Amino acid sequence: MGVEGGMKCVKFLLFFFNFIFWLCGLALIVVGILVQVALHSTFMIRDASASGAPIVLIGVGVVIFLIAFFGCCGAWKENYCMVTTFAILLSLVIIIEIAAAIAGYVFRGKLSTVVQDSLTDMISKYNNSSAEFQETVDQLQEDLKCCGVNSSSDWRNFRPDGNSVPDSCCVNVTKSCGIGSMTNPTKVYQKGCHDAVEALLKKNIQWVIVAALVIAFLQITGIVLACVLMRGIRSGYEVM
Repeated sequence: MGVEGGMKCVKFLLFFFNFIFWLCGLALIVVGILVQVALHSTFMIRDASASGAPIVLIGVGVVIFLIAFFGCCGAWKENYCMVTTFAILLSLVIIIEIAAAIAGYVFRGKLSTVVQDSLTDMISKYNNSSAEFQETVDQLQEDLKCCGVNSSSDWRNFRPDGNSVPDSCCVNVTKSCGIGSMTNPTKVYQKGCHDAVEALLKKNIQWVIVAALVIAFLQITGIVLACVLMRGIRSGYEVM
């Protein structure tokens, strides 16, 4: 005997919410990947703690696909065991998402130091690195319109003359434009990349926190619907 009346409405609502969960899982995976790429590819952040929140979100996003299966099948078949499994697993996911949001917030506090160390490391390795590495650093400086870590003088060891910077530091990028122009504000950006990189990464991490909390709120709604449906299914069994 299937559920009737209001419980049937709850059943279809839960089925609909599981479709939303699929989208939430996809959103978590995309946000997690974008932040991970921003942290480690674009800016080459080496601190391992930076990966915590995005990796957790990617993992949670994948798990949500499996959990949505239990929710959809359980709601459609009115299977008490599957709906219960769905509610339990979704509760665990919410706890993990909240942990990821907390990890992201904590990492924001140490972001300035991590960026400082990472950019300093990038500059020190620039001359002896691959063309791909140098291109990444150059692209960073061109895109953010900055030079060095805190100022253009951070490139003082770039050439023996101590007064040259990579061409990517130039206001108008042309070949050899950075030679002998380190302290020339009309040719070279004097502001370092630290503040710009930190601001951009904080924005990315903020999206991780918002995504985790918003999706957790939606999932709580799903758990409530699952509990109501579980009660309706059990009542149906008792009537039988």
